[in-house]
Amino acid sequence: MAESMAGKAAIVTGAGMGIGRAVALAFAQAGANVVVADVDAKAGAETVDLIGAGRAMFVACDVSKEGDVKAVVEATLASFGRLDYACNNAGIHPQDMSTSLTETSEALWYRIMDVNLKSVFLCMKHELKHMIAQGSGVIVNTSSVHPLKPKPGSCAYNASKSGLNGITRTAALEAAPYNVRVNTIMPGPTEGTLLVDYLTAAHPERRADMEQVVPLPRLGNTGDMAQTLIWLCSDAASFITGQCLAVDGGLTAR
Repeated sequence: MAESMAGKAAIVTGAGMGIGRAVALAFAQAGANVVVADVDAKAGAETVDLIGAGRAMFVACDVSKEGDVKAVVEATLASFGRLDYACNNAGIHPQDMSTSLTETSEALWYRIMDVNLKSVFLCMKHELKHMIAQGSGVIVNTSSVHPLKPKPGSCAYNASKSGLNGITRTAALEAAPYNVRVNTIMPGPTEGTLLVDYLTAAHPERRADMEQVVPLPRLGNTGDMAQTLIWLCSDAASFITGQCLAVDGGLTAR
């Protein structure tokens, strides 16, 4: 796998922490040059430092703004001359995952849709233009198991991730004739992510609840997600496109 990614270029959004940082590090370990895109300049710079100078660069990006997204792709091409992989990972969740549909404000709805769904549309719009012209490339979006295991109190989050799965499949069909693949990973409860860290910090008892719903005897970790994503980008998965893959320790099998 390392040889196949040597000299190639990857964009990772939301790469300042959590799954995004783990993915950025995994791409670098596999030989790729990495563009670390994040709204948090300090966190993004820390990821670049972990990879090392010359192998990664930081580009500030609010993924809900088309100009920022376009600038990330242009910076990638200017620095590395190509775009082979993209992980559209940036996302948010409500601070309170127990807000009922009837109590969800319009402002919260649009904020979640902008960052979780609109952003992936914008990213793929500009990534695919180059990949299609290039005749190759792989995109992997980060979704959630919530579309398969919805919970009350998170209607906007569930809707955003369900929509993400839908546009992934559409993009995969449109890109397939050009040898470009598009997939999504759907993480289950994952340590080191904003959502799980927030829930367990605010409500420590929820950790036991999360562990009980996962058939494997542990929660996931960011490395699990990163390695799955790297595999989907590799030649070993060259016949896989349009898929939404649950990486959840068996949670959705129940």
